[in-house]
Amino acid sequence: MTRLVLNTAGYPMKQLNRPIRIVLISPKGPLYRHRGGIFRKSLRYMPLTLPTLAALVPEELEAEVVCIDEGIHDVDLDIEADIIGMTVITGTAIRAYELAAHFRSRGIPVVLGGPHVTLAPDDAQPHADSIVVGYAEDEWPRLLRDFVRGEMYSRYTQSPGLDLANRPLPDRSVLPKQRFLTSHVFEATRGCHHNCSFCVVPSAWGRKPFQKPVEDIIADIRSQKSRRAIFVDLNLISDSTYAQKLFTALIPLNIEWFGLATTLLANDLPLLDLAARSGCRGLLMGMESINSKNLAQNHKRFNHPENYATVVERLHERKIALQGCFVFGLDEDTPDILERTAKLAVEIKIDLPRFAIVTPFPGTPLYQQLESQGRILTRNWELYDGQHVVFQPSRMSVDELQQGNERAWKIAYSWRSIATRLRSTAAPWYVAALTNLGYRHYAHNLDRFYTCDTMFMPKLFPSLEKQAVPTSKSLPVLSEKLSLPDIAPAENKP
Repeated sequence: MTRLVLNTAGYPMKQLNRPIRIVLISPKGPLYRHRGGIFRKSLRYMPLTLPTLAALVPEELEAEVVCIDEGIHDVDLDIEADIIGMTVITGTAIRAYELAAHFRSRGIPVVLGGPHVTLAPDDAQPHADSIVVGYAEDEWPRLLRDFVRGEMYSRYTQSPGLDLANRPLPDRSVLPKQRFLTSHVFEATRGCHHNCSFCVVPSAWGRKPFQKPVEDIIADIRSQKSRRAIFVDLNLISDSTYAQKLFTALIPLNIEWFGLATTLLANDLPLLDLAARSGCRGLLMGMESINSKNLAQNHKRFNHPENYATVVERLHERKIALQGCFVFGLDEDTPDILERTAKLAVEIKIDLPRFAIVTPFPGTPLYQQLESQGRILTRNWELYDGQHVVFQPSRMSVDELQQGNERAWKIAYSWRSIATRLRSTAAPWYVAALTNLGYRHYAHNLDRFYTCDTMFMPKLFPSLEKQAVPTSKSLPVLSEKLSLPDIAPAENKP
C-alpha cells in the first residue's frame, strides 16, 4: 500500500524559509571504499551516478546538494540534511541499509535507488521512506517535488516511455576531481538487447537499449575539453547503427576512448575499423567461459571460445587493448576449467585477464534457478561481489571454486605470464606494465581486498545476521569480517 510521507517536521518543506538540503551518498562496499579497499586514486574514475542525480534536482527547488562518495570520503553520521538519497548495488546494500537506519533514527527521510533496489524492491522497501525502481530521470525530480509538498510516496517506478533526450548534463562539480584519475567519464546508452541469464541488465531494465542523442554526447565531451574519455555504457554496440553514428561523430574530436562491448564487435570489421578510427584504445569484453555448453545455457551463444584468439588478434591489429572477463562456477564447470581458462588467457595474449565467481544477483534468471534448486547458500548481500561463492556449484565444491578462482588470478599474473602478454600488448608498454603490476598485487592479496568491516551494523542492524546461511568455512558468518581495477561493476558487465 503506497503511503504518504511528510518531512521530519510534519509539514510541507515549502514552508521553510531556507533552501532544502539534499545529501546524496554512494555507499562503500567490499571493492570500493575510502579505507581498506583495493582502489587507489590511480585506478579510480569519477562515477556518473551522483553527478547525474545532482543535475536532475529541479531548479525551482533552489536546493543545496551535497554529494558523498564513500570511495573517497567518510560519511559524517551527524551531517545535516532534509532528505538523503543513496544509490545501491547489491554489494553495498547492507552498508546502505546501515546508513539508512542511522539517518532515519535521526528523523531524516531516506530514499534508496539503483540496481539492487530495482532488482529487489521488496528487499529495500523496509529500509527506506521511499524507493525509486528503475532509472531516475523522471522519478527523482517527481519525488523531490512531492517531498517539498509533503506528498512523497513510498515507491516511484520508472515509466516505460522513458526518453534520455534533452536531459541535463551530469554536474561533475559535485565531486572533487582531484581525487579521481579522471572525470572524463561519459554515457551514451543504457541497457543491452541480449538476455544473458546472470546479467542484471535485462532483469532490472528490460532489453530495450536507451540512447542519448549523439549530439548531446559530443557536446558533453567538448564542454569537458576531453582528450581521453571512458564510456561506461554496458554494451556500446548494442545498436550497431547508433554505434556507427557515435563513432563517426567522435572522429573529428581526435580523442582516445575506452569502453565496453561484446565479442560481436570483432565479427563486424567495418564497425571495428570505425571504432579504431574514432579513437578506441581499449575495450572490456565478457568472454565468460571457454565451455560452449555454459555459454548456451546462459543465453550467450554468440560467444565462441574457439574464436577468442581471433578476437584478440583483430583488436590488437587496430591498437585496441582488451580486458577479457571470465566467470567461474557455471553449471558445466569442473575444477580443471579454472586453470585452463587462465592459461588460455595468457596464451592468446589478453592484455588484462579478469576472473570472477559467477554471482546470482537477486532478480536474475540465474538467481531464480539456483533458489528453486535450493542452491543459494547465503543472502548476505555484501558477499555478492564476484569473488565469494554464495551458491552450491554443480560440479565442484565451494572450496574448489573459491580456491580455483584465486589460483587462476595467480597464474594469469605470474611474472612469466605478464612478460608473455606484455610482448604483444596493444597498450603503451608503460601503461600495460603498471596495470599488470596492479593486477598482480591484487591477485596475491585477494584475502585482504575482499574483506570489509561490519561497521556499526551489529549495533543498529542485528536482524541482518539471520539472513546469513553459511555452509562452508569459506563463507564467514555476518558477525565476522566479510568483505580490480576495472571500468565496469561486476553487476553490469556485458
